[in-house]
Amino acid sequence: MSTATAATPAADAGLTLYHCLSARSFRPLWTLEEMGLPYKLVMLPFPPRALAKEYLAINPLGTIPTLLHGPMRMTESAAICQYLATRFGPSPLAVAVDEADYGPWLNWLHFGEATLTFPQTLVLRYTRLEPPERRQPQVAEDYRKWFLGRLRLVESVLSAQAYLAAGRFTAADISVGYALMLADTLKLSADFGPAVRAYYDKLRQRPGYQAALASQERAFAEQGIDPATRVG
Repeated sequence: MSTATAATPAADAGLTLYHCLSARSFRPLWTLEEMGLPYKLVMLPFPPRALAKEYLAINPLGTIPTLLHGPMRMTESAAICQYLATRFGPSPLAVAVDEADYGPWLNWLHFGEATLTFPQTLVLRYTRLEPPERRQPQVAEDYRKWFLGRLRLVESVLSAQAYLAAGRFTAADISVGYALMLADTLKLSADFGPAVRAYYDKLRQRPGYQAALASQERAFAEQGIDPATRVG
């Protein structure tokens, strides 16, 4: 797959992704690798709004990801996956409007972020990001239970089918798959049900997933980001 770091100009597609290692921006990075699209990867310390103030000129919220495609700018990870799969398609990662699972595909694509990742951000904040005197174990535990409760729907669906929509691996699986990756980082994966566990293990074996891991690690080292600023 064709991949570029910040030191190597991206060819053809003109895509630049701002990324923190294993953060939400992993979703579009994984999508780029699954599609074999060339891109420029700019690594940032986490959280960039505090540790990379110059980034605020690119994304005033200081959140990641940011995807640039010429003058176009996007900052929502699931939406970027949808954009890449449709703008640079046709791709099996997208489900077309005339396919029966178009609605479920969209729902799972956004479920991964809005329903699964959101509660995990509170666990991350109140167990790792806040200074010790501001950490809130009860808040973290409440949102851990919230996440696991929502994950029951994923377990139910995957007990009956291999992927979330359209009978194939799609961007919806990338969206939900990243939420499982974050859960693993936060040590929540011990509570995965058997179907979710098997699914997550299968996703991690994909060449696109492995290529995205290698790409971020390579760029992380080449661009001299402090290892202490990894997510989690």
